[in-house]
Amino acid sequence: MFKVIFTIFLISSFITPIQSRDKLIISSIPDESITELHKKFLPLTEYLETKTKLKVKFFSVTNYSSVVEALSQGKVDMAWLGGLTYVQAKIRSNGNVEPVIQRVKDSLFTSVFITHVDNEIKILEDLKNKSFSFGSPSSTSGHLMPRFFLEKQNINPEEYFSEIGYSGAHDATIFSVLGKKVSAGALNSLVWEKFVRENPKKAKKLSVFFTTPEYYDYNWTLRKDLKDEIKKSLVNAFLTLDYNNLDHKKILDLQRTKKYIKTNESNYLNIYKAGRKTGLIK
Repeated sequence: MFKVIFTIFLISSFITPIQSRDKLIISSIPDESITELHKKFLPLTEYLETKTKLKVKFFSVTNYSSVVEALSQGKVDMAWLGGLTYVQAKIRSNGNVEPVIQRVKDSLFTSVFITHVDNEIKILEDLKNKSFSFGSPSSTSGHLMPRFFLEKQNINPEEYFSEIGYSGAHDATIFSVLGKKVSAGALNSLVWEKFVRENPKKAKKLSVFFTTPEYYDYNWTLRKDLKDEIKKSLVNAFLTLDYNNLDHKKILDLQRTKKYIKTNESNYLNIYKAGRKTGLIK
């Protein structure tokens, strides 16, 4: 098996596109801590090496825009993106990227709004003049869709909240609310569920007071100019993961799913519309 390398990168350090080498460069939006990302993607990266017969390098970054820029410029071959960052990459690359794989959950995704149990916040209207935290400004589930659904309730965050913060990641939002740095926050429902499982005592100090309607979110996005055989081997690798296989189960559990399914560009039209409506996509 090829050696798997994890590192934090600067865009200027990327190497040449895959057509001129035998390596596959993949990355991910930093929607959780770097430690969590490494834990989550190492087994998957090793698995992809065995299926593609290529050396696979995973580069972790500290902000969402770096992944969008790198994928758009052909410095990364495949990336785990949210719906918004996929749309941004599509625009930035002049249409040279496409979403191909997602978890079943990603077609039925939700965000949750949480608060500390000491706060008297039961419904969205209780957020009037309270402090609030989104995740990254480029996060679909931590910013775009929570903002979109707030605005559908005629709540303009800049006018309604006393203060708005951007934690940078979903788990950071949880700890901002837990530590009472802000009155409430919005985040990815899967990260919330993971926190509840792993930190039951701390989770009891928090409550969910609003869950958004469902929408499409995360996906693995490829550059369209990758060789067809590489695209096919990657898609097949994800679709072949079998939850009844103990080795595969470990990979899938870390990805918080039991299987992957195909996806396509049309599934993210509503994300594009929400981005335009909220002004996050120009």
